[in-house]
Amino acid sequence: MYYKVEMRDSVRVPPHMFGTDLVKSMKEILDKEYVGRMDPELGIIVSAIEVKEVGDSYILPGDGGAYYDTHFTMLVYKPKLQEIVEGEFKEIAEFGAFISIGPIDGLVHVSQIMEDFVNYNEKEQQFNGKETKRTLKLGDIVRARIVTISRKATLLDTKIGLTMRQPGLGALEWLELEAKKRLKEGKGGSGDQKTKKQKEKE
Repeated sequence: MYYKVEMRDSVRVPPHMFGTDLVKSMKEILDKEYVGRMDPELGIIVSAIEVKEVGDSYILPGDGGAYYDTHFTMLVYKPKLQEIVEGEFKEIAEFGAFISIGPIDGLVHVSQIMEDFVNYNEKEQQFNGKETKRTLKLGDIVRARIVTISRKATLLDTKIGLTMRQPGLGALEWLELEAKKRLKEGKGGSGDQKTKKQKEKE
């Protein structure tokens, strides 16, 4: 899930930024220094939203930069177990697929792709369901659930495991077709029932 987090830190402004808009420069520095970090408590830092307050500056001997005690707001993403996420099929391999779910990729193992026997088509870079005839290929948008999280010190080493083998999960295209089918069957069933009652009355 995404959160807004207020933080305080001493931010270094390099000499070449002296004389520029301080708040604008500070946001640029924060994006460069923080974005992409994996904080064990906060999660993945996505973006600097706002610089709320900049305190007095101070310098350190031998350092040409100026330091400011700064109060700012960051956007962070902290994955949670059982969270429903949507993302794009980014990379496909025989063992499964990587799905982009914002600032991090999650892995859905081939056994967790669908309630069907799945064939991997390396040439077409897609998975095919044997019975359902459904396909999943690069670029498809899917809905999945987070089932495992292995948090590490870096974003690169953090692993997210996903499943798509539950009701309401899978390619959005499948879910849309299923919804239309249920709606159509529901209308049809209601109509048939009404006709039967009319016949009985007659």
